[in-house]
Amino acid sequence: MVEIISKRDGPRREDVQVKRLIEQNRSTIVQLADQISGGGYSASRKPCPKPQAEGLIIHVGGGSSVAAEAAPSIRISINGRVVSVDQNTGRQLHHIGDIRNRDGVQVFVLATKQNGFFSPVDEAIAQALAEVDGSRLDGTYTEQQFAADIGAKLGIA
Repeated sequence: MVEIISKRDGPRREDVQVKRLIEQNRSTIVQLADQISGGGYSASRKPCPKPQAEGLIIHVGGGSSVAAEAAPSIRISINGRVVSVDQNTGRQLHHIGDIRNRDGVQVFVLATKQNGFFSPVDEAIAQALAEVDGSRLDGTYTEQQFAADIGAKLGIA
């Protein structure tokens, strides 16, 4: 023999009893909640006034503002990365290469596929800087002079 149990329409009898009990004792429940929370329960139930836009600066999020034309310069970081940077925003424009220590000598390595870089420089930059690839930096030829030479070769003041 098979018994079919089907769901009744409407809420369960126990749920109706609990809801009626809560509604009958609502004032006592609110009074206890206010006493425990120091009045915070009733304060949280009151509607808050909508913020007014008078005197406030409202910023609507969107895309970044249009920047002025880039003013590139060459910068050599502390960890030896040689990059082209926009002077207005400070953002990196191109990674040109690295200054690496080979047998105790500081050597510039141009960012090309042949030198093992995953993201090589553009062909125009690679051709302009091909003769400085492998240049040595020492006490007589400093990083500042080297950055100025790269800037001159790329037409950056």
